[in-house]
Amino acid sequence: QQRVALARALVTRPDILFADEPTGNLDARSGQQVLDILFELCGAEQGTLVMVTHNDAAAARADRVLCLSQGRLQRVDTTTPEAPRVGG
Repeated sequence: QQRVALARALVTRPDILFADEPTGNLDARSGQQVLDILFELCGAEQGTLVMVTHNDAAAARADRVLCLSQGRLQRVDTTTPEAPRVGG
């Protein structure tokens, strides 16, 4: 089901892809495959991936991580020197 949802989301080649817990109900191997697809396609298409996750390994792959607690922004971690911004 995750892969079908992923295919549907990517078929139109969106500039911004929103993924809410894309690995949430998957085993480790399938979760890794889904993340590989998301990051490869967003990178190849120069798209932006906005992902909500509790998975630290998934978050570690991002250019920028916004950490929330109690509905408030706690910190922003940038993992690349020039993390791209949405809209330029």
